[in-house]
Amino acid sequence: MEGLDLIISQVKEKKINGINVTVPFKKAVIPYLEELSTEAQNTQSVNTIYLKNNRVTGHNTDIFGFETSIQKSKYNLNNKEVLILGAGGVVPSIIFALIKMNVSKIRICNRTKEKAENLKKIFKNIEILEWGESSNFDMIINATSLGLKTTDNFNLDFLSISENKFFYDVIYNPVETNFLKIGRKLGNTTLNGKLMFIYQAHLAFKIWHGLEPDIDENVTKLLDK
Repeated sequence: MEGLDLIISQVKEKKINGINVTVPFKKAVIPYLEELSTEAQNTQSVNTIYLKNNRVTGHNTDIFGFETSIQKSKYNLNNKEVLILGAGGVVPSIIFALIKMNVSKIRICNRTKEKAENLKKIFKNIEILEWGESSNFDMIINATSLGLKTTDNFNLDFLSISENKFFYDVIYNPVETNFLKIGRKLGNTTLNGKLMFIYQAHLAFKIWHGLEPDIDENVTKLLDK
């Protein structure tokens, strides 16, 4: 891809410190790189490119972003069961982070089952569900684009879900998606993807510039505008 070649050459020639890549390039960019971090290798997903020891390197800061957002929420994922809606984009990073946080079970539910099955090639212990299939969980994560529109319908039986669950949406604009509204109205804890977005960028900035910016309330409020 001509655009990726240009980006890689600019990093290699030190014209730029690095760059973030997003869907659909998180996997597509890998063949263009000279080295992968352990996180990028284990997820087959790259969102941060930089020069390390004169080699164009791919890293995955989404893992740190998700993990930090959970830590900031004070939610303990140890031995919890997690259901993820969606199988693309940031999902490999979320799975990797969940494993690090010692969850007991990860189930994936995607509208295209084949895409979910591809994840099982990387993460052997995850379970694949049919879209709409009911499942027990302590935490449910929406990693689909559903919820960006008010007319979006998940076709899931949310009324069967008991209270005291954790609803997490990787979307942060709108601040409260339909998915989070449903979770809140049913008496559950909810969190959007704002902190995940901020902290993946925080780590990327540190990698590129060797500086660690402060994250305070004023920074987090910027994304609410």
